[in-house]
Amino acid sequence: MNKQSDILFLAQLEESLKNATFVKLAFGNYKGSDEALKQLYVRPVVIKNKKMLAFNFRYQTRDIFKNSTEQEGIKLIEDYLANGFHIATLFTTTQEHILEKNAKGVFRVRTKLLAEKKEASLSHNKEKKRLILAKDNIYLQELGLTGEDGAVFKNAQDKYKQINQYIELLSPLIKEFPVGTINNVVDMGSGKGYLTFALYDYLLNHQQKANVVGVEFRKDLVDLCNAIAAKAKFDQLSFVEGTIESYHSDKINLLIALHACDTATDDAIYKGIKANAELIVVAPCCHKQIRREIEKGKAKNELNFLTKHGIFLERQAEMVTDGLRALILEYFGYKTKVFEFVSDVHTPKNVLVVGIRNKEQGVKTKDQSPKTKADILQKIKDTKTYFGIGYHHLERLLGL
Repeated sequence: MNKQSDILFLAQLEESLKNATFVKLAFGNYKGSDEALKQLYVRPVVIKNKKMLAFNFRYQTRDIFKNSTEQEGIKLIEDYLANGFHIATLFTTTQEHILEKNAKGVFRVRTKLLAEKKEASLSHNKEKKRLILAKDNIYLQELGLTGEDGAVFKNAQDKYKQINQYIELLSPLIKEFPVGTINNVVDMGSGKGYLTFALYDYLLNHQQKANVVGVEFRKDLVDLCNAIAAKAKFDQLSFVEGTIESYHSDKINLLIALHACDTATDDAIYKGIKANAELIVVAPCCHKQIRREIEKGKAKNELNFLTKHGIFLERQAEMVTDGLRALILEYFGYKTKVFEFVSDVHTPKNVLVVGIRNKEQGVKTKDQSPKTKADILQKIKDTKTYFGIGYHHLERLLGL
């Protein structure tokens, strides 16, 4: 390395650290001995009230993170400049200093002023951008998740993250439809209304104003949620007392049922199909009906060595139940997606079953391989026979 360039570049780095203008350092064009290493990024952090440098080693298939003191970090930076990287860019709040090795193997430093001043962040963990914001959020405060200052309570952090995760899952599904399509939403089994409020909030601020109804059989929760909706001035959000089975509406664009126990999930899917809902999203739990059918049927198949164990039988019943639900949704013209998510840190992974009406009914979906209703019915029949299942509750509700 050209010694003058080395001294100048490192002096610029040390100066930016000293006057708190250091934003980040980016290395590229690696020619060293570690063939898998591609890039290196360095940024300032504060850990336990001590200023540190955070190193992100970017490899072809993974990232490795390492923190060091400023003194140790500068030495490490010097070593990587001397033995591997042919270009490094030092970003400060007002300038960019670029150290680059030319075709003759000589390093040169060039500096340019930034058009706009950058901010230097010392945060160890970058704050995740949330779709549901806590600040100035009346319903989160009324639900006991935040204080008057908008800060999320320590014991409510998991619930706040869970709410945002649900909305992050729903957001791309909703965006598959033209704006204005999702204007009648029903949340079956809304409970205390955490997700119901958040979904109304999201639709109001990101898509369009929609009529949202939370269905809940506990009157005290219905009254509480209606009072909070009024206080938040959510004039198209309401909560009604009743069960999933008893609720009737032929105007549903989006139906949600999270953790509806056993056949209550089937009741919710049935309501969505009968209302020709554009989007049906359920997170099932307690798959007891099909498990009882499998135990009663005692079918002999290649999986008997697994299902003789209760825990494996339980998991098998879950997969078969939700697999049949997906087939039934396809029979009625829905494109299906099944994927896994973690609802919060205290519960195991859950399955989300999604039904999206096909593009002939207005949704923008990719072309699917043609499946006739006869093919699907035969697959349902074969699956039931293989596992010794007499009936599936959703199948019976729909008269298949």
